[in-house]
Amino acid sequence: MTAIQDFAGRSALITGAASGIGAACAKALAARGAARLVLVDVDGPGLDALDLGACAVERVVGSVADEGLWQAVAGSLTGLDHAVVNAGIGSGGAMSAISLAEWRRVMAVNLDGAFLTLATALRAMEAKPSPDRGSVVVVSSTTGLKPIPGIGPYGVAKAAVAHMARIAAAENARKGIRVNAIAPGGVDTAIWESGEDFQRSVAAIGREATLKAMAKTTPLGRFATSEEMADSILYLLSDAASNITGHVMVSDGGFTL
Repeated sequence: MTAIQDFAGRSALITGAASGIGAACAKALAARGAARLVLVDVDGPGLDALDLGACAVERVVGSVADEGLWQAVAGSLTGLDHAVVNAGIGSGGAMSAISLAEWRRVMAVNLDGAFLTLATALRAMEAKPSPDRGSVVVVSSTTGLKPIPGIGPYGVAKAAVAHMARIAAAENARKGIRVNAIAPGGVDTAIWESGEDFQRSVAAIGREATLKAMAKTTPLGRFATSEEMADSILYLLSDAASNITGHVMVSDGGFTL
């Protein structure tokens, strides 16, 4: 029987690793035996604060949208086994009110950055001699599946990265590389903090009550934790999912029903 989520001796790349889903993935991989992690985020102090035990860690501070960052990091990814394409930023406003600059700001990180991450990881995996060269999970969103008013650039980017994962899966299956995506619903992470509506609600009723009110449209009645998302991501990365590629796993508490 295949050992579930056994990452002993493996290496992994995680973007957006300083907090939320990325940090949860880093901790889970380290706890499950990963030997080496390459962690990327714009938040240097957040990366430094991660306690990952005996796991060897390379912390890279910078934007995933910076092509130069990936040119510099590529040399550190020799023998890469897994990648979590997770970094993203939020956005708000109706389509008619969003400026081109705001559109491009969101796309630069959420789409271009995801592409640069994925392409760099795939090249590193392709260079490995093993027939089972690795696996990737791209973090999409249910907002890329279900149209939600007021977050146009974010939803469009998340729809695009899900399809990008499927294309990459089709291109790389014969090379022994699996690529999947996960589409979370509401997750309690720091990405909400930048939203003006969220900030106003927190000021009025507190963060816990705000998240509870937001979760009313989710059949399970709550937002997921980052650790729950990490468990699903690690399943897709692991050998337990060895026959799964090109799949978009929806983990949303029933939100898209």
